[in-house]
Amino acid sequence: MKVRIKDNSLRFRLTQSEVANLWESGFLEGQTAFPGKTFSYAIRTAGGDGLSADFTGEEIVLYIPKVMIDELHDTEKVGFADKSGPVRLLVEKDFACTDNTEEDQSDNYPNPRETIC
Repeated sequence: MKVRIKDNSLRFRLTQSEVANLWESGFLEGQTAFPGKTFSYAIRTAGGDGLSADFTGEEIVLYIPKVMIDELHDTEKVGFADKSGPVRLLVEKDFACTDNTEEDQSDNYPNPRETIC
């Protein structure tokens, strides 16, 4: 799971196995260890009809309705956007980059812009 934070924007990008795990368990979590502290970020299933987020202590949690998780898992839907107070939220499938990158992209979704020669 990748998290991008820019000003009042929070974006979560999920690989194929992460979408499958979220669909099965209703929960994903990642961590970044700093000396003396750990920053956590998670996605959890929630009720309601939109995305929401919370920041407590050293953890950011994005809440997503089960119906949205089902749609990410079962369809070609790329993602969902919403707002939680002043914060713009986005959760989306992580597509393989078309440029040269050293990052392992074996679990990313095939890029729809990629053409086959």
